[in-house]
Amino acid sequence: MDGRRRAVPGFERADVQDAPALPFRPRHRAEMASDTQEVAAGEFREVLGNFATGVTVITTLDGPRPIGFTCQAFNSLSLDPPMVSFSVARASSSRPRILAAGRFCVNVLAFDQHSLCARFATREVDRFLGVDWWRSPGGNPVLDGSLAWIDCTVEAEYPAGDHTIVVGNVRSLAVQREAAPLVYHRGAFANCFPVAGNGALPRVC
Repeated sequence: MDGRRRAVPGFERADVQDAPALPFRPRHRAEMASDTQEVAAGEFREVLGNFATGVTVITTLDGPRPIGFTCQAFNSLSLDPPMVSFSVARASSSRPRILAAGRFCVNVLAFDQHSLCARFATREVDRFLGVDWWRSPGGNPVLDGSLAWIDCTVEAEYPAGDHTIVVGNVRSLAVQREAAPLVYHRGAFANCFPVAGNGALPRVC
């Protein structure tokens, strides 16, 4: 080898004079670190809204009283040991009660449960009024008709800006029924289709 860069089939050399100009100038880490321009909240919501998410309701018992809230910021975190996480606003009234209980249940909503999504996102109402639920093995409310439930104990919490990240150890879990999921995208519920080529017919949420 003579130390010179050699052309590789299928790749363009970036140092030749007639190379096409990039449509944008790449920003490197050092350059971005010195950039003091802040991201506006509206722009953040608009751009991040393009990331489609499922919808869950996080529940627990505050003494004998069931409590819960709608949560999109839910993630599978670890397989061994099984762990999940969710993010909740630090100003949420449910956050301290969930942490005090030391346990919670993640209810994965189905496409026809958008009314539950709205109810558990509304303040100053009895969110469980008229809602059918039963207790999980860990004693947490499981919403009847949800796709799946995941019963957890609180492992840790971490401050993250205006939110708190809660990590849970999964103690038990199950699928309740087979149906399309509730999907949220760009501020609205979205259509959900199975992956092409798997032999299933398109299914609209």
